[in-house]
Amino acid sequence: MTTQFETVIGLEVHVELKTKTKIFCGCSTQFGAPPNTNVCPVCLGHPGTLPVLNREAVELALKAALALNCRINQDCKFDRKNYFYPDLPKGYQISQYDQPIGEDGWVEIDVNGERKRIGIIRVHLEEDAGKSMHAPDGSHSLVDYNRTGVPLIEIVSKPDIRSPEEARLYLEAIRSIMQYCDVSDCRMEEGSLRCDANISLRPVGETKFGEKTELKNINSFRFVQKALEYEVQRQTEVLSSGGSVEQETRRFDEATQTTVSMRTKEEAHDYRYFPEPDLVRLQVDDAWLARVRDSLPELPLQKRDRYEREFNLPAYDAGVLTSDIGVATYFEAVVAAGADPKAASNWVMTDVLGYVNAQGLSIQEAPVSPAQLAGLIAEVNKGTISIKQARDVFKIMCETGKDAPTVIREHGFEQISDEGALAAIIDEVIANNPKSVQDYLNGKEKALGALVGQTMKATKGKANPAVVNKMILERIGK
Repeated sequence: MTTQFETVIGLEVHVELKTKTKIFCGCSTQFGAPPNTNVCPVCLGHPGTLPVLNREAVELALKAALALNCRINQDCKFDRKNYFYPDLPKGYQISQYDQPIGEDGWVEIDVNGERKRIGIIRVHLEEDAGKSMHAPDGSHSLVDYNRTGVPLIEIVSKPDIRSPEEARLYLEAIRSIMQYCDVSDCRMEEGSLRCDANISLRPVGETKFGEKTELKNINSFRFVQKALEYEVQRQTEVLSSGGSVEQETRRFDEATQTTVSMRTKEEAHDYRYFPEPDLVRLQVDDAWLARVRDSLPELPLQKRDRYEREFNLPAYDAGVLTSDIGVATYFEAVVAAGADPKAASNWVMTDVLGYVNAQGLSIQEAPVSPAQLAGLIAEVNKGTISIKQARDVFKIMCETGKDAPTVIREHGFEQISDEGALAAIIDEVIANNPKSVQDYLNGKEKALGALVGQTMKATKGKANPAVVNKMILERIGK
């Protein structure tokens, strides 16, 4: 009998904070600067230098922890996490260990139409390490210290995640919340959002955790799910054959879609944590905490629920529109400009996002403004153009930046709704297609579509289909 296993996953998400300077010095956090130019004696760990805490980094960390429903430790400290690696010039990292800035939080995700709560153990502040770059032939490695000292938070989930898909949904939820709060830009391709995953399997019904494997620095939502799916398969095969899973650190190989062993996993005590002697305790008074709490925006799930309630949108639409703060802002501006919410949702999700994604743009860079899109929707509602024509108009609007009425006028897109103008054309179509008329009268509904199609062809697609339908039915006596 094959043993059935339950998957247990916890994620450690590193989020670089959106500050202009590093956490303990005045160096720039600009991404993409020439290697080793955003550095100074402090972040390079020169003897005799002292760290000075960046207040904005603390404020962003507080904001993130509150948005993640954490209890705030208003009196906490920093610690030294000791390890030796080429991209860590001091030989230790300033982090938080037993007294993080936030604890006992949670995030909710939608799984198969139901809300699931994922617990968060801790949110702690720390400095980032540098970046090692290895030559393809293995002959040498280079280190860029620009990232050293960039402020980040680490968000450690409880082992509440039960599938690779849930892990992806959780990570997407974290990104949305951080972007809504303007805590981070969360650009995974730039390393400002990184994820480590811990995964283990245990027999169904067992309460004791299995031996876990850590997957390091996965850089896309899709790869998080793929890496975990592979690990489920690998660990299932190991356990089913009577073997045991080794506690180790692995990486995801994008080329082979597999995970590869890197090293055996060190325990926390190997880091020899002790209180950071060069920093005083961090104390957050009630007024500061209240001010940060009051600055929190409407968060993604709150906005999603409001869209369903206030705009009567389907859950799917509300989920897509609120997953990104830029998309939500654009959609709400279209509705504010007078568009019907469902029509606005359809246009934003399909045409607008389709165009900007194909062009590699953000929605903030969309060539059609929310007001212009609302104007296009209004032209459809007035019957000036059909939906099919509107999509052609939209493409021209994207190319030219012109509004819908101008494009319609300049390109002759006006829909023909005048019955007097259509009468002769419809009469001719009916006379030339007696079989279709008879088929329809005999109960073949599709035959009416053929007559409408011939009329549309004769008018080069400009006739109003609803008017054409009505006039044909009146003329053939049904």
